[in-house]
Amino acid sequence: MDWSPDMTPRSPLWQTSAHLHGPAPREWLFEDDGSLTQRLTQLSEGRFEVEVVAEGWQPLREDECKALEAPPDTLGWVREVFLLGAQRRWVFARSVATREALEASGFELAQLGQRPLGALLFSDNAFSRDPLEATHYPADWLPLEEAQDSLWARRSVFRRDGLGVLVAEVFLPAFWQFLKDQRL
Repeated sequence: MDWSPDMTPRSPLWQTSAHLHGPAPREWLFEDDGSLTQRLTQLSEGRFEVEVVAEGWQPLREDECKALEAPPDTLGWVREVFLLGAQRRWVFARSVATREALEASGFELAQLGQRPLGALLFSDNAFSRDPLEATHYPADWLPLEEAQDSLWARRSVFRRDGLGVLVAEVFLPAFWQFLKDQRL
C-alpha cells in the first residue's frame, strides 16, 4: 500500500453520537461495551481471523495527529488489517500510535502479528477509552481492493500512562450483507 503523505485526502469530519445526524447504523458505530473483535467472533460463531495488510513507521495523518494530540507529521507505528468473519472481509482497521509514546510505554504494537489488537486493549484494565466517533471513511484511505466511498467508520483512542492508541474501524459491504442475510 502506498503510504505517501502527498496522497492524503482532506480529513473527514469525525463526530460523536450526539453530533451525528441522519441515518446511521448506530448500534455498530457507537456500541462500546467490549471489543469489536469479541462481537465479530460471536457473530461469526468463532470463525474470526486477522489478515495483516501493512504495518510500519510512517508520518501520521493530520486527523490522527489531532486525535492523539501530537504535532503534524508526527512519526508513528501504523498497523492496517482486515478483520474477517466467516472467511469474509468484514472490517478494515487502522491502528496508530506515536513513536515517542510507544517507546516510552514499552507497549509492543509491532509484535502483534495475526493477533487482534482489541483482545489486548480490552484485557488490560489500565487502558481507558475515549468516546467513539464516526464518519464516512475516504475511499482513498482504504486498500485498493476495498476502496469505495461512503463506508461507515468509527474510531476511538485508548489511553494508558501517556500512551494513546488510535483505532479506526471501517465496516465493509460484506459485513452489512452478512447481517442482512442473517435476518432473512
